[in-house]
Amino acid sequence: MLLVYPTYLLLSHRWQNRMLLIASYFFYGVWDWRFLSLLMWSTIVDYWVSRQIQRVSDERIRFRYLLVSLVSGLTILGIFKYLGFFVNSAEKLLESIGLHANLPILSIVLPVGISFYTFQTLSYVIDVYRKQLRPAPNLFDFALYISFFPQLVAGPIERATHLLPQVLSPRTITYEQVSRGSFLILLGLFKKIVIADGVANSVNVVYGMPDPTALDIIVATYLFALQIYCDFSGYSDIARGTAKLMGFDLMVNFNLPYFSVNPREFWQRWHISLSTWLRDYLYVPLGGNKHGELKTYRNLMATMLLGGLWHGAAWNFVFWGVYQGAILCLYRFFILQHNTVANSTLWKIIKIVLFFQIICYGWLLFRADSLKQVIDLTTILFSGWTTPQMLHIPLPPLATLLAIPLLLSLDIYHYVTQDAHFYRRWAIPIRSLLYALLFFIVIAGTSNAPTQFIYFAF
Repeated sequence: MLLVYPTYLLLSHRWQNRMLLIASYFFYGVWDWRFLSLLMWSTIVDYWVSRQIQRVSDERIRFRYLLVSLVSGLTILGIFKYLGFFVNSAEKLLESIGLHANLPILSIVLPVGISFYTFQTLSYVIDVYRKQLRPAPNLFDFALYISFFPQLVAGPIERATHLLPQVLSPRTITYEQVSRGSFLILLGLFKKIVIADGVANSVNVVYGMPDPTALDIIVATYLFALQIYCDFSGYSDIARGTAKLMGFDLMVNFNLPYFSVNPREFWQRWHISLSTWLRDYLYVPLGGNKHGELKTYRNLMATMLLGGLWHGAAWNFVFWGVYQGAILCLYRFFILQHNTVANSTLWKIIKIVLFFQIICYGWLLFRADSLKQVIDLTTILFSGWTTPQMLHIPLPPLATLLAIPLLLSLDIYHYVTQDAHFYRRWAIPIRSLLYALLFFIVIAGTSNAPTQFIYFAF
């Protein structure tokens, strides 16, 4: 970035795009250059398909071209992400009924970010097919939309209707963009390096214990809720901040999700780019809520099951998706049968706290290493209170312990004011104090053992 950015500022719009494309491919290729071919293949196929869809008027032919894109993208995703899982599951199923099949066990490296850019290319082709978007006029600009390095490996999953026009048009970099972008990068590093990496060891120790206590599980799961939020929203902040420095505006991917009072609100606030993608390209095409309650519940369950599988090829992700679908269905059934609303501040706080417990059990399903561990931890959690509750979890570093209440205070202030830029209204000395505090805590937190961004694995 230190080399790319000064050069970027000196170039014209056309050459800015070309340089960003080269930088994006280099960024991705540093991880494993072999998988650049998959990214390029998806780009070329969907660029060609979109232009063919635009060219013809016969609806049957247009649909066939759409199928080419769907089959191409989902086949690559299926082979690299899910084939080994289904082969292993099939082998275990056959063994459970007494059949010993020697199915080939495949060990395929998962290309980083493949779920993100696959969903991004699919949404582009579907939007062209729906006549909501005209195809990109230039292959290189389309390739930049797909591979734009700040959000390539872990999102947000950008719609072409939002990001592609920014690629095609000259960009103006303002002081406001640079200021806001710099703060987002600092905040993202604060979340990731200090908090997410700081609590990672505590979480890993408990989830690696053979016999944790119920108290261990509760504290570790609360910390994991903090870890996954700070890890992923931290990455999104860094991606958005880096993009702003270059004149781009990426979508907000997180909006205070742990202040939600129900599952519907949670999915309007958590991983917004994925939840809106699932809504627009799966839930609505299945019929949404327009064909009766039973089909609505079916559509919710199918959508969240796919959301679970999107996160990974493992049974705990399947059950996490089913769990999320189930609480959405129960919530929908409850509000239809008991349409009562209490608006007091105290009642809202109680609902936030109670719903956070529901979220955290979902994170236990998400974090567990296997279905067996899910069962074991759940059993201990609900029946393990007869033994003395000793806490074995290691204490996070001091920088992390200082950072957590600071982040909570900033998020509460954001929630109360409903203004993500609240700090910009503060007097310059107070604002400078905030920047300095975040900076020095980040410097202190760099002693934490660094861990890969959680969503790089998806």
